[in-house]
Amino acid sequence: MSADLHQALQLRDIHLPPPPSFWPPAPGWWIVAAVLLALVAGGSHAAWRRLRLRRQRRRVMDVLARLESGLVSDRSPQALMQVSVLLRRLALMRFPRAQVAALTGPAWLRFLDESGGQGRFADGPGRVLGSGPYQRALPADIDVPGLVALVREWVDQHARRTA
Repeated sequence: MSADLHQALQLRDIHLPPPPSFWPPAPGWWIVAAVLLALVAGGSHAAWRRLRLRRQRRRVMDVLARLESGLVSDRSPQALMQVSVLLRRLALMRFPRAQVAALTGPAWLRFLDESGGQGRFADGPGRVLGSGPYQRALPADIDVPGLVALVREWVDQHARRTA
């Protein structure tokens, strides 16, 4: 009977709608894509910064190693001046220029102590940095190994944090 009714009414079969297309995606997928893109961009930026800081730290430590060997072998005011210049350059990268640029002598040593020297620049082996670079010959009582260790510790501490 249904066949007769179907023929009498001339009905067609049920047609399903086409399946949903892949494009454009639903709004939720746009949000997921934006979040993933932000995470990738942030992660890439952080990785690039970390790589740049490692390279910079490695260069600073290489320069320091050359200066240390020169200071041990030469014991000249020139080598001491280059160590002081390295400290100043690193301090200018790490701290505001107005705070560091004009410091000399005891004020410079006090700054180095306050920024990680723990009193060993003004009263320890680092005190030679206050006047040593300006003398014709280094004093005989200079503690080169102590100075080298102090400078390495200060540079290591601040080269890690510099951007």
